[in-house]
Amino acid sequence: MEQVKALVLRAAGVNCDVETEYTLQSAGAAAERIHINRLIENPTMLNNFQILVFPGGFSYGDDVAAGKILANQVVHHLTEPLHRFVEQGKLILGICNGFQVLIKTGLLPDLDGRATPDMNNMPATLTDNDSGKYEDRWVYLQPGTTRCVFVDPNRRLYVPVAHGEGKIVTRDAETLERIKVGGHVAFRYVDENGKPGAFPINPNGSTDDIAALTDSTGRVMGMMPHPERFVRWTQHPRWTRLKQKDGTPDGMTIFNNAVNYVRTHL
Repeated sequence: MEQVKALVLRAAGVNCDVETEYTLQSAGAAAERIHINRLIENPTMLNNFQILVFPGGFSYGDDVAAGKILANQVVHHLTEPLHRFVEQGKLILGICNGFQVLIKTGLLPDLDGRATPDMNNMPATLTDNDSGKYEDRWVYLQPGTTRCVFVDPNRRLYVPVAHGEGKIVTRDAETLERIKVGGHVAFRYVDENGKPGAFPINPNGSTDDIAALTDSTGRVMGMMPHPERFVRWTQHPRWTRLKQKDGTPDGMTIFNNAVNYVRTHL
């Protein structure tokens, strides 16, 4: 496919859509920001795109719970269109608030197929950070799977987090085991040497240090860190002291991998 097209979903309170659009364009995609209401009015619009991104921010002010209202809109109006989108081999990425939306819609971790989720009994959710406050810091991410198309399994990433509700918890120990055994962990929080650790290495207390999840296809991923905030070397917190400033900034790899996958598989 010569021209990859990406839809960046907007809603009230979403505030990372412009950066996400820019990053997709930098990766070679034709990206367009579209409001959730327009997509609900015309779900066939998805036919024109191969990548769908739920960007970060505070959709609807996170007034009920982080991502909850936007997730309700998706469940009640877009469940079947999104299932078809994935079944067609296309990609969905949720970043921070977008990850919270994908968790609450049941698109992640997708342990029981594409059934309409029981929103009162989800296998996993994202809740308040253990620190009890908003965490804005840089973290290292270790790939946890070889089958997620967004992930380079041989590259540890260094990207920022910025969230107040980023702690992944599972319904029970059995569910956590299914997530691990099924290869649903896309990234874990680690230190610069690839070792897990307590705060601030794990910035929110997430169970099993999980920073990102993927579905059973490997084509849907949600992550709490913000890869779109490290796509130029000058965005690195120590960029003036970096010994090497060539190659691809870590956050850019997520988007490059997505665009390259679409070009070669769709």
